[in-house]
Amino acid sequence: MNVALEARHLTKRFGDVVANSGVNMRVERGTVHGLVGENGAGKSTLMNMVFGLYQPDDGEILLDGKTVHFSGPQEAIDMGLGMVHQHFKLVEPFTVLENVILGIEDAPLLGDAVSKARTKLEALEKSYGLEVNMDTPVEDLSVGERQRVEILKALYREAQILILDEPTGVLTPQETESLFEIIAKLRDEGKTILLITHKLGEIMAITNNVSVMRGGKVVAERVTSETSADELAELMVGRAVTKEVGKTVVKASEAILVVDGLCANDDTMHKALKGVSFAVRSGEILGIAGVSGNGQSELVEVITGMRAATAGEVFFDGVLTASSDDFLKADALRALGLGHVAEDRLKFGMVSDMSAAENSILGHQKDARYHKHGLLNPRLITEHCDDLMQKYDVRPPLSQLPVGGFSGGNQQKLAIGREVENNPKLLIVGQPTRGVDIGAIAFIHDRLVALRNAGCAILLVSSELEELMALADRLIVMCDGVVSGEGLPAKLSEKDIGLMMAGHKTPEHSGNVGGRVS
Repeated sequence: MNVALEARHLTKRFGDVVANSGVNMRVERGTVHGLVGENGAGKSTLMNMVFGLYQPDDGEILLDGKTVHFSGPQEAIDMGLGMVHQHFKLVEPFTVLENVILGIEDAPLLGDAVSKARTKLEALEKSYGLEVNMDTPVEDLSVGERQRVEILKALYREAQILILDEPTGVLTPQETESLFEIIAKLRDEGKTILLITHKLGEIMAITNNVSVMRGGKVVAERVTSETSADELAELMVGRAVTKEVGKTVVKASEAILVVDGLCANDDTMHKALKGVSFAVRSGEILGIAGVSGNGQSELVEVITGMRAATAGEVFFDGVLTASSDDFLKADALRALGLGHVAEDRLKFGMVSDMSAAENSILGHQKDARYHKHGLLNPRLITEHCDDLMQKYDVRPPLSQLPVGGFSGGNQQKLAIGREVENNPKLLIVGQPTRGVDIGAIAFIHDRLVALRNAGCAILLVSSELEELMALADRLIVMCDGVVSGEGLPAKLSEKDIGLMMAGHKTPEHSGNVGGRVS
């Protein structure tokens, strides 16, 4: 075998927690090798050892059959490795060009370094279809464009082995398709790609071989063409995984949330919402589909007290909570019974440097359950978090570990548990399973459906069409700040929804889903 990268008996411990235990893996040169496993299975830890961010406690790493020891990422880069992390490592005020050459200016004067780099980057962009304006600050780029910058950084440093950690977690379907075209071209050029993802459909579509991790070990190796998504799912979680959700019939009742003619601007003061209307009733899940960037984020921000409306109204449980004159802030909305799982958990839903225990009450810290003699009580908070971690299978179950030390899926389970366990009247959920493995997806879906069955109204925003079709009782589609279509998931085809996502309105659509409900 023409092996580009090999791990032999790699072990990594963090105190009493064994993240990797005797991991063995071989990656053939010029292939796309998939790495799958549940959140917390040890995938990112393994790749961080390969890239020199962590040093193994036992075992060895081989490149081209020779043992290597990396004391840091720079040594790995010098040996031809590149890594695009799940959370990008870019300096946002810097331009694309400045980010790419940062740390390897390769000239005594910055102007000379920039000129030299520009020529090389233009060739890379053209060769691999990675076009992005080199003079644009990174903070002005879309998520997909930022990922291209990270790949350009690696290729500029002449990486022969490229590690992609959950690369499609925040991409639109179009951006994902573009990324796969780039990956295929890199493979055809002889480069080796290690793809870490929880999306088994992507594994089946783009990889040549796949390794499955569970409990910190590689438990299976498969040739992709000789396996199936169902087999990989079972290998990942150690049991058969069902995609069925147990929705019960809930009697139609009053509208808990009414949005009427809502308009709002985005951060650049352009119109993001242009007269959106709909209602969500108790005991139902209303799904919102659409390509990211078509007003969904601004809609959620207005409803949850994070953004002002320019026109229209929002009513929550009969109370006017937002209009062009004023809006209730998040703490007042929580007091009324609103729960919110933010689409960007580390920006709006959690504080990375705070412990899991502290994050488990974030937004609910005024609740008397966590106080003693008028002061927050660490013991009560820790007990609450320990109970939440057990109930929602958060791994590792370490309540004092900073939340930034958990995998994305375990962060998400903690965030969802925090909101669900407060029994909200209305739950707003943005991208509930972004970056989450198949076992955790089933778990999260079960929790959301159970909350819906208990009478909670749920507004679900997701870029995963399969998720919306499985969970939603009704579905609306947004495009360019308006509702372009609506319907029952059972009566809509993917083609219908795709047309609505592109702005083709359904003939019967009136622009007022559910109307004003009294």
